[in-house]
Amino acid sequence: MVSGTPPPPAARLARSGEATGIRRFAAGVAMLSGSRRVALTAVLGALTALAMPPWYVVPLLLPGFTMLVWLLDGAVATARPVRRSAATGFWFGFGFFVTGIHWLAEAFLVDPVRHGWMIPFAVGGLSALLALFPAAACAATVWVRRRFDISGAGRVIVLAVMWVAFEWVRSWIFTGFPWNFAGYVWSFSPVMMQPAAFAGVYGLSLLTIIAGGMPAVLADAPLSRHTLAALAIAALLPALAFCGGWLRLQAAPSYDPGRSDAAIVKGVRLRIVQAGIPQRLKWRADLRMNNLMRHVSLSRSEAATPPTHIIWPETAVPYYLPNDARAREIAATAVPPGGMLITGTVRYDGRPGGNRRFWNSAIAMSAAGDILATYDKTHLVPFGEYVPFGNLLPLNRIVAGAGDFSSGAGLRVLDLPGLPAVGLLICYEAIFPSAVVAPDRRPGWLLNLTNDGWFGVGAGPRQHLAISAMRATEEGLPLVRAAGTGISVVVDPYGRQLGRLEIGETGVLDSALPRPLPPTPYATYGNIIPVIISALLLLISVKSRNHNISGNF
Repeated sequence: MVSGTPPPPAARLARSGEATGIRRFAAGVAMLSGSRRVALTAVLGALTALAMPPWYVVPLLLPGFTMLVWLLDGAVATARPVRRSAATGFWFGFGFFVTGIHWLAEAFLVDPVRHGWMIPFAVGGLSALLALFPAAACAATVWVRRRFDISGAGRVIVLAVMWVAFEWVRSWIFTGFPWNFAGYVWSFSPVMMQPAAFAGVYGLSLLTIIAGGMPAVLADAPLSRHTLAALAIAALLPALAFCGGWLRLQAAPSYDPGRSDAAIVKGVRLRIVQAGIPQRLKWRADLRMNNLMRHVSLSRSEAATPPTHIIWPETAVPYYLPNDARAREIAATAVPPGGMLITGTVRYDGRPGGNRRFWNSAIAMSAAGDILATYDKTHLVPFGEYVPFGNLLPLNRIVAGAGDFSSGAGLRVLDLPGLPAVGLLICYEAIFPSAVVAPDRRPGWLLNLTNDGWFGVGAGPRQHLAISAMRATEEGLPLVRAAGTGISVVVDPYGRQLGRLEIGETGVLDSALPRPLPPTPYATYGNIIPVIISALLLLISVKSRNHNISGNF
């Protein structure tokens, strides 16, 4: 231990016998070792994951992060504090991710004969890999605590900053997987989502972990007035966020097309088609034409206000539409007069029998069957659309087909007849904070084409929607989402859902297109804002230790 650094409260209380009530409990948690420590830490991580979509048991954040702080207190008192804290973070993260991404198993059950054996490796292996980020966050937390002699409320703030820092790292390293960040616990409430317009989901994550972990200071001794003040401020943070979000929504315009002052794009009526075809049936040779005609029939169904633009989801029909003139001719019959069809499709180049390149694409098509624009997915799913180090790993990608998909040239803004400029996002391209808008131009709306049929009807599609919808709040842009088996939605620039088709539902969603807001602070400055907030919080934690503000051990 660093010379002059007092032992953490749990260690001191355990040695002195002073512990009573919550202090005795905290000391017992901190001093756990061996299999009991591993088991408790993993269970806490799993319980904390239940605060995420779609369960939203938000109060579980309190025992999860509070007891994690106490476990790190125990790590500080050991001979190898950084190593012990990394192990603590790993097991917490492992429990968190196994619970949060268990739905990945569904993708391997679409073709269980070929892929079923991979389930434990995919879910367990990916959870272990992702757990390295909480491990690094906890190790960095303890290192900073010891280096700068931070205690009391300050140690909770350090954990929050380090946790969010490694959420950010997780968003881009090894192509990135920014799933289930702490801030998404509020995605059930448009009011609580509003701070994301200022500081993004990272700002919400900071708020969440500080509020969830600050009760740990109740076990500190002595419990100073400064520590109590910090606890009160942390408890008020969600309330302040709620008040600010409520006021912002009170000033929001109406998007009801029945009102003359509605903030909608005049002359545009979108129809999102959700055909509800299970993934295992989608590409069956004997059902291909039926699946195509199902989309056409839904597109042409009657409506009080006829649609102007039809939207089908990612790889909507089992044809390579850009390469199949006959299928494209049939699909074009879904286009309303003077309108357009936007659909996801697979396309390829190259000659039959030769080397071909494949893209997961979106195309805009006229009533004559002409392709007006094409966007190729840039951010591909590892092992789903390509196999990393494919020359070394003897594995096939989950999505059937010959060879890996090729990556597109990058995010683009498309100008399409009769529509505001659109930013297209295919599948999980919509989950990356501050990376859903082309850097050279801001669109008027975001269109997310996805196929969540791979992931069943449980947590996966609901988490995907919650994460994607946060982008609308961050950017101040409406987001239209077309999903083959659900959930299809239209989200306004404040993150509120204006219309929705549920998982497994077959039908159409007709909707006006909301107008965008001026660029939000987060859209303008991106992650600079949460970085500044984090730096200020760290500075306060470091400086306050000299003035007894962060509390005493």
